[in-house]
Amino acid sequence: MKRVLHLISSLQGDTSYSTKLSKAIISKVIEKYPGSTVEEVNLVEQAIPHITPALLQTMFTPGEQLTAAAKELLRYSDDAVKQLMAADIIVIGAPLYNFTIHSSLKSWIDHVTRAGITFGYNENGPAGMVTGKKVYVAMSSGGVYSEGPGKQNDFVAPYLKAFLGFLGMTDLTVFRAEGLKVPGIKETALEKGIESIVID
Repeated sequence: MKRVLHLISSLQGDTSYSTKLSKAIISKVIEKYPGSTVEEVNLVEQAIPHITPALLQTMFTPGEQLTAAAKELLRYSDDAVKQLMAADIIVIGAPLYNFTIHSSLKSWIDHVTRAGITFGYNENGPAGMVTGKKVYVAMSSGGVYSEGPGKQNDFVAPYLKAFLGFLGMTDLTVFRAEGLKVPGIKETALEKGIESIVID
């Protein structure tokens, strides 16, 4: 049995291809690990606040020095970190918007990036502290970005691999529903994406 955290960052609601693909991933996770629980978080609907100078300063303030107001500023960040740490598997629906991730997902990343909590430093440099997790990314895109000329403009998969890896989540797999606007490809893009899912 696994605890699954499902993050949605699509603007398309029920018609979202990244959400359909991520739900297919979750179905296969549950098939492999019966009894698993899923916590779904729609990042777009949460309207996650961007990091402000005051919040950034608070993030670096020792816990015993935090005022009640400062703790309230940190509430979303603290809750998001707890959700992340409690999960065994993280499934991220990540549509490609303007070559990169939606700002809601970036804001979530900013809130869970906490020095001394989700990453730290040792004699070898930065060290991720969010370990023992499996991450699956359900990426959707109107064009083809896994190969060919579009590959250089994919700032979704490389970014998520690099930054989540920085936090310690190095076991990351990307599944794609791509070419969703390309005639001759779009008709089977989601189906191919779902067929490519392998849960390890």
